[in-house]
Amino acid sequence: METVDTALDAAGGAVGNGPGTQVPDTEADPGAGSAAAREWDRIVDVLVVGSGAAALTAAITAADEGLDVLVVESTRLWGGTTAISGGGLWMPGNPLMKKAGVQDSQQNALTYMEEVIADVGPVSSRERKLAFLQSIPEVVTFLGGLGVQWMRSKDYPDYYPDRPGGMVGRSLEVKAFDTKLLGPWFKQSRAAASGIPAPLATDDVWELSRAWSTPSGFVRGARFVFRTLGGLLRGKRLYGLGGALSSSLMYIVRNQQTPVWLSAPLTDLIQDDEGAVLGAVVRRQGRDVRIKARRGVVLGAGGFARNAAWREKYQGLEKEYSSAPEGDLGQAIDIVAARGGALALMDDAWWGPTAVGPKGKVTFTLAERSMPFSLVVDAAGKRFLNESESYVDFGHHMLENNKKVPGDPAWLVFEARHARRYLFNALLQGRREWQRQGLLVRDGTLAGLAGKMGVPPAVLEATVERFNGFARTGIDEDFHRGDTVYDNYYSDPRVKPNPNLGPLEQGPFSAVRLYPGDLGTKGGLVTDADARVLREDGSVIPGLYAAGNTTASVMGRTYPGAGATIAPAVVFGYRAARHAAAYGAAAAGTAAAPAVAAAAPADLPVQATAG
Repeated sequence: METVDTALDAAGGAVGNGPGTQVPDTEADPGAGSAAAREWDRIVDVLVVGSGAAALTAAITAADEGLDVLVVESTRLWGGTTAISGGGLWMPGNPLMKKAGVQDSQQNALTYMEEVIADVGPVSSRERKLAFLQSIPEVVTFLGGLGVQWMRSKDYPDYYPDRPGGMVGRSLEVKAFDTKLLGPWFKQSRAAASGIPAPLATDDVWELSRAWSTPSGFVRGARFVFRTLGGLLRGKRLYGLGGALSSSLMYIVRNQQTPVWLSAPLTDLIQDDEGAVLGAVVRRQGRDVRIKARRGVVLGAGGFARNAAWREKYQGLEKEYSSAPEGDLGQAIDIVAARGGALALMDDAWWGPTAVGPKGKVTFTLAERSMPFSLVVDAAGKRFLNESESYVDFGHHMLENNKKVPGDPAWLVFEARHARRYLFNALLQGRREWQRQGLLVRDGTLAGLAGKMGVPPAVLEATVERFNGFARTGIDEDFHRGDTVYDNYYSDPRVKPNPNLGPLEQGPFSAVRLYPGDLGTKGGLVTDADARVLREDGSVIPGLYAAGNTTASVMGRTYPGAGATIAPAVVFGYRAARHAAAYGAAAAGTAAAPAVAAAAPADLPVQATAG
């Protein structure tokens, strides 16, 4: 009798590097009693659920241990939120800093994390913070040795650089990656579907946003153009940002000959009588596939940003404006929670102000709101925050203020110099349709603009007058905009005396609606320092690991620096796989076993999974 896995592969449903390992239909369950036997359709050492940074790092690490690994992705595209993200990783004390002579230490970084994150329960414990920091040099060196081409975002400051331990240049990113190396497999990536097809780097953005208004911005823009043209002339298809990171990781997965199944969602976990996870059920081509995972199951399946019912239940949102992919539904979190897994931070997310354009397309706003000659007001026409603060803080303040001031959450108001000088990502494809739908309003006077915004004209005019006074003195007495290095990162150094504060004086004046959007949810399963999933009583669920947005973040309710989402995803994905290798070996009383059978070469044609 053939196994389900063999039957699916024969039907042309294999996605990855070749046919799956054939195994007997039954194998005794060592944890379920000597007389018990359970049917399995496939047996592997480690089952990895998801295909973002956390999942792919776990898969790479487990395969490097000589283990047989299978990756399953619920959607038809691989890469997860990572593939369409900025691709940065906040990595204090990383080897590239040391090589560049930039001094940082674990103690310095820990001081900063303790100061900024504080303690919001077990997820942000000192033990987990230390585990994150101590693993960074090892993870960066490990992935670099396998081909990930790291580079420093040397200009990017921590988001609270004025706090003890804060500094500039802790973030890493991946050099532009030639996605042609992935062959037809890249067409099935989320980066190909939604990413930016250009060698853009995170550390480009701050100067590119003013590419035609400052000398440094122009130089950065020219370098970006030459980089892009150079890639094309060499016959390369270069992607930067999250596309570079996810593609670099997947390239390693492919070279390790690890199978990847698309359109294969996790539907259940299989446990023994003591609660240890033995394997999982995956839905593939309309059939339930029972997969035994001898060393463990690692969940890197993302959060629940697109689960409307959960967003309303946990966060009180009637509508979400998320940049996360459509498959971010929280299935893995739900399955584990139903089996006693502890949850935390479910009311939180990686918030940030978001513009919503025609057809509901959301665009995360970053530099636009921080540049001079602009300010943000609520539905009453008043300022309520520092427009240049970190996006998570900005999002929290929007949500808090919206409880006090009902109506549209906020407006980004800017004048003619802002419109001429600075890049506004959401409006790049044309402003006419934005204006027709009332998403962008314009007028020659502030009073006229206020009428179109639906705010009291006298209030808006008074708000702008007060703000203009701050712009002239250079001191924002209300919200301290422009006081930190991070504020100044997205600014115009030609504007004096404060590069973030330019007066709103020259019409026409414009305003764009802003909503509290997010890059994904921050709450999820509670895990320990080795990414093991915990129960409500604090005990470990043996054989089950999780990392990334499937888990409650070690960063707590804040965001210490650029890439504080992906960095712990990578680190704890790595730690999960290392622990799983040791856990499985200890449970079996043997050393790590080699892969059960060699897969087909990585350059074989890729077939799309049906259904």
